[in-house]
Amino acid sequence: MTVPPVVSAEEWRAARLALLREEKALTRVRDAISSRRRELPMVRVDQAYELTGPDGPASLLDLFDGRRQLIVSHFMFDPEWEEGCPSCTAGADEMSDGLREHLAVRDTTLVYVSRAPIEKIEAYRQQRGWTFPWFSSFGSTFNYDFHVTLDESVAPVEYNYRPYAELVADDPAWEGWSGEQPGMSCYLRVDDDVFHTYSSYGRGAEWTGGSYAFLDLTALGRQEEWELPKGRADQARGASPDFAS
Repeated sequence: MTVPPVVSAEEWRAARLALLREEKALTRVRDAISSRRRELPMVRVDQAYELTGPDGPASLLDLFDGRRQLIVSHFMFDPEWEEGCPSCTAGADEMSDGLREHLAVRDTTLVYVSRAPIEKIEAYRQQRGWTFPWFSSFGSTFNYDFHVTLDESVAPVEYNYRPYAELVADDPAWEGWSGEQPGMSCYLRVDDDVFHTYSSYGRGAEWTGGSYAFLDLTALGRQEEWELPKGRADQARGASPDFAS
C-alpha cells in the first residue's frame, strides 16, 4: 500500500490551506443545496397505508408519534428473507438512541420501514439489539409507491427518479431485475394531513450512516477500489457499505 508523501510542516500547511478553500466552497454549496431542498414543494399523501408495528396496526400518521416531521429509512428486507440486507444492517448498527433523541428535540421522528412481516422484523431487531422503531409495510403498496421495491408487475419501475428504460440503458445489469432497494423519505404533518417532501436513493442516502463521513476525513479514505489515489489501501474493497471487511 502507498501512503501520502512526507513533506515539511510548512509545505503541509500550504497544501492544507489550499484544500481548506475548496472545503469552504463545498460547505457553501452544501448549504445552498440544503436551502433548495427546503424550498421544494410537497405532495399530499392521500393513500391510507396500513403498516404494522410491534404493538399492532399503524397508519403513516401514527409513525410521526405526534411530531411535525417524519424520516423513514427504507430498510431492504424482502418477505422471503430471514435476515435483513447486510449493508442496511451496517447502517442500522450506527443508529443511536442519542441521535433519535436529538431529532425529537427538533420535532422530528425517525423510523425504519421494511416489507418483511413484523414477526421477522422483530426477530431480527432483537437479534441485533436495536431499539429504534421498525414497522412492516407487508401487504401494502407503500414500498412500491416510494420506489424502494421494484416490480414491474405491481408498479412501473423507477429508481432514483430514473425510469426502467434509462436504468437499463445506463447499466445492463438492471435488465429483468426486481426486488428491494435502499432509500430515505421525509414527510411533514400539517394537523392530520401528511405530505411527502423529499426522498433520496442510492449514494444519496449514504450520509444517514456515520462511518463514511469519518473515513472520508482520513488519509486512506474508504479503502474501496473506486477511490483515488489508487493503492492507498492494503485491500481494495468493493463499494458495498456492509463493512464486512
